[in-house]
Amino acid sequence: MNIATSYLAKRAAQKERVRILYRRALKETLNWAVHRHLFYPDADAMREKFEANRNVEDLETIDRLIADGEARHDKWRHPDPYIVPWAPGGSKFTRNPTMPSGIEIVYDFGREDNA
Repeated sequence: MNIATSYLAKRAAQKERVRILYRRALKETLNWAVHRHLFYPDADAMREKFEANRNVEDLETIDRLIADGEARHDKWRHPDPYIVPWAPGGSKFTRNPTMPSGIEIVYDFGREDNA
């Protein structure tokens, strides 16, 4: 019972690592091919690489394949990744910061009270 539980826990951890690696690799592919007509063939080729090893059952082989995939991902990281402009690190992030406390904006547009 204990061996089966540890095997299932190891397989679940491996599946999670593969899922995370696949998502990171897809997002990294978008950095290299920003236009969708360039991205789709690259994404299909990457999916085929992942699908080729889908039926591997040996735990050590799976760990080695995951380590190789992570090393390849780190090697081909884009030096200047695309960042959405309004996300942290983007060109529009905090372009209009909140007003400091103590400053009051009056929207009377030159029509002051003459009372």
